[in-house]
Amino acid sequence: MSIPLERARTRRPITWLTILGVILLPALIGGILVVALYNPTTRLDAMNAAIVNDDEPVTINGQTVPLGRQLTAGLVEGSDDTDSNLTWTISNAEDAAAGLADGTYAAVVTIPENFSAAATSTQPGETPEKATIEVTTPPDSRIVDDAITAQITSTAASLTGEQISTAYLENVFLGFTTLGEQLGEAADGADQIADGIQQSADGSAELASGIDQLASGAGALGSGLGTIASSTSQAAGGAAQLAAAQNQIADGLDAAPLPAAANTMYGYMQSAATGTVTVAQGAGALAQTLGTLAATCDGSPSYCQSVASAADAAATVAQNAGSAATAAGTAAGYGGQVVPGISTLISQTSGGLRQVAAQTQSLSDGLTQLAQGTTQSQSGAQSLQSGASQAATGATSLTDGLTQLASGTTDLANGLHTAVDQLPSYTDAEAASLAEVVADPVQAEGVGSDLFGASAIPLLTALALWFGALGTFIALRAFPARTLASRSPSALLALRSLAPAAAIGAIQGLLVAGIVQISAGYDWGDWSIFAGVSILAGVAFAAVNQALVAVFGGAGRWIAALIGVLAVAAGIVSTVPGVLLAIDGLMPTSPAYTAMLGALTDSGGVGAGIAGLAIWGGLGLVATILAIARKRTTSARAILASPVVS
Repeated sequence: MSIPLERARTRRPITWLTILGVILLPALIGGILVVALYNPTTRLDAMNAAIVNDDEPVTINGQTVPLGRQLTAGLVEGSDDTDSNLTWTISNAEDAAAGLADGTYAAVVTIPENFSAAATSTQPGETPEKATIEVTTPPDSRIVDDAITAQITSTAASLTGEQISTAYLENVFLGFTTLGEQLGEAADGADQIADGIQQSADGSAELASGIDQLASGAGALGSGLGTIASSTSQAAGGAAQLAAAQNQIADGLDAAPLPAAANTMYGYMQSAATGTVTVAQGAGALAQTLGTLAATCDGSPSYCQSVASAADAAATVAQNAGSAATAAGTAAGYGGQVVPGISTLISQTSGGLRQVAAQTQSLSDGLTQLAQGTTQSQSGAQSLQSGASQAATGATSLTDGLTQLASGTTDLANGLHTAVDQLPSYTDAEAASLAEVVADPVQAEGVGSDLFGASAIPLLTALALWFGALGTFIALRAFPARTLASRSPSALLALRSLAPAAAIGAIQGLLVAGIVQISAGYDWGDWSIFAGVSILAGVAFAAVNQALVAVFGGAGRWIAALIGVLAVAAGIVSTVPGVLLAIDGLMPTSPAYTAMLGALTDSGGVGAGIAGLAIWGGLGLVATILAIARKRTTSARAILASPVVS
């Protein structure tokens, strides 16, 4: 079913399908842009990233510190402030490189081997080094993928660094408390040292007095040692004379005849003992023989009785001779012991006297040496007296120095007490709280997680409606084809061509606003203002695009496309060159963006934006009227040459 509207550049009629396509064009553009770009951080799980943790944990105070593992856990777990996170895969270097090449991973985060060592290099004795991580993205990654990955990785690294700094600062603040306690102990110790030094000074004064007494005693000692040396020399002479007398006595003992007589008598004793033994043995043998004869006697009884009596007498003689031999042997034994003893006694006595004489001589020599040493001690005592006098003078100087040192130590103790009073002291809880604040002293509030900020929706809506108006006048004519022959006023002709485009623009504005509300869910009061501005923008953009085509023809559509690109360039980032920003501020998309942003935020400017849209809409209508009026004035040759004017 056709509609009585003229299609641009052709005589084919406009159908409802054409109108529906034109109406839905900005809705499709806006819907795609809003759905794809609005608050992308809620869909971060659609991005796959890999973590390569090459970190080697370090050991501090006997405790293992795996900061690479902690950073990996922080990346995987995400933040409480963000509803979504990337889909992380803990991988290795080979798999990560392959995944980055084939598109499996949108980014690879590599934690180097020295990450923990560098992050903890603030320990005493370490050279401070900043810990770094590497983020790699493929060359064909999306425009904002790098920014998202970098933001999440930087946040995780920042949190890890904050934790490290917090722990370090907590130890520092607790160190103040410990330092204060130790300085307090040092101050108390300095007080005790000062007291001890003062006591030492007092003792040094007493020492000086004692050394003076020592000097006096050393003088008396030197005098006494002189007397001792003289007496010892005399004793050495007497000992030498005694040694000579002892040697003479020993010589006399060696010359005495007593040992020779004793030896002769001992010979007689041995001979008597031997002879008596022989007699006893003979008498015993005789008694045995007579006993045998008496036992076997077969003579007269008187004879046998005589033999028996003789045997008994021989036995008696043998027994007496044995007793005598025993006595003689005993005497000889005593003699054998006495005679050598006498010789030994005389020899030992003589030798002992000679040893005593030698020792007496040694005593004489020793007394001589003692006399000499005593003389030397006398000289030493005199030197001691001189040295003691000098030591007494030094002890007096030491007393003065110790007194000054005690005074300085007291000043040190007072300074340490002052330092202790000025040092802060923290409990564990206070140190932890203060370290947390100092590690992250500045916190930004009001910073949302939306990557494009609050201006994304107004910018995308304005662009969708602008290109929707451009599409409208790609399908529709900017003015009737029979403008030249029409009897209607130019203003009426302009309004007739604008009316369907304006209606389409209003519907486009309402549809786009509805899609925005479905995606973002704004407050209904704010959204109603936004929807009204969107409808007005759709109408105003229709009027401006009509004017561009009416005035410039096909080049007007090119100009319209350029205006849309300029709006995109100026609305994404604030670092756009000032010339482009100035030109964009004069474009019809600028008041629409300002009014829409003011409707959804507290930035203001809704009234100014609406006024700007009204002015642009009015200017567009006036420009179209003037273009139509110009088109209605022509030559006959132009009429014949151009049957259809687009």
